[in-house]
Amino acid sequence: MAHIFAVGGGKGGTGKSFIAANLGVMLARQGKKVVLVDLDLGAPNLHTMMGLTNLKTGLSNFLNKSVKNLSLTSAPTKTPNLYIISSLRCSLEVGNLFYAQKQKIIRAIWQLPTDYVVLDLGAGTTYNTLDFFLASHQGLSVFTPEPTSIQNTVQFIKAVYLRKLKHILKQHAFATAVKEVGYESDDGVVRSPLDIVDSVMRSDPARAKLLQKELGKLRFKLILNQYRKHMDVTLGNKIEKVCNRHFYSQFQFLGNIAYNERVYESIIARKVFVAKYPYTPTSTDLKNVANKMTGRNVQAPTLKETNAKV
Repeated sequence: MAHIFAVGGGKGGTGKSFIAANLGVMLARQGKKVVLVDLDLGAPNLHTMMGLTNLKTGLSNFLNKSVKNLSLTSAPTKTPNLYIISSLRCSLEVGNLFYAQKQKIIRAIWQLPTDYVVLDLGAGTTYNTLDFFLASHQGLSVFTPEPTSIQNTVQFIKAVYLRKLKHILKQHAFATAVKEVGYESDDGVVRSPLDIVDSVMRSDPARAKLLQKELGKLRFKLILNQYRKHMDVTLGNKIEKVCNRHFYSQFQFLGNIAYNERVYESIIARKVFVAKYPYTPTSTDLKNVANKMTGRNVQAPTLKETNAKV
């Protein structure tokens, strides 16, 4: 069974597709078969990051049943061992998937004959995005140093929690718990999914243990993109500590990805950054994140990389 990573976050423009594409290359370079799946439905651009055009097959063929096996819709990239399933040719309505269609995609992704699957998700907290994120073994939340991005990341994590709670409690029990929390608040508003967990703990200790157990299975990985030298190098670690203190799941900060003006150049040239500019701190950061994802040792920048232009 493939190990599935989902790249998401609460805010657009944080570089999710950039991270997904480059991590896919780094994982493939470890000698593993990797499949990138573009699930930014309605606004796919992962194929552009990979420098691919005129893709003849993709997710649309699976949804319209012209192809029964999702693996047959994958296209090879310029990197050995790395394949992509694009949603480029999907209709505009694909952003509003029916529940059955979404479950069909999730089941098919679980069955892909590969070592790793990297899901590139859309921004925001739609049910599609949250359910795809929850379908992974490990969710990667990408954010930038701006306060708005950090705030949106926290809101995204809360939305994932809320969606997971709804799956665990089922509709009736979930609605009851929400009402109870609403009655307890001054304005009747549920501000955090943790309030629901606390309410269930007080009213139903047995169910509370189930909630803690299921929420404890969630694995969140945090990636700080576009890091600049003048910023607090420990920012990501601080966010990790706060999340581990206030949530029931496990959070791990995977590292900073250094800001590099050449990222724009690589996108314009339709070249994967780590392939076009391998000897930069940014590429080393991406390699270290990929190594942490798979349990490998991280690499210190070489002299050539340290002196590379950024």
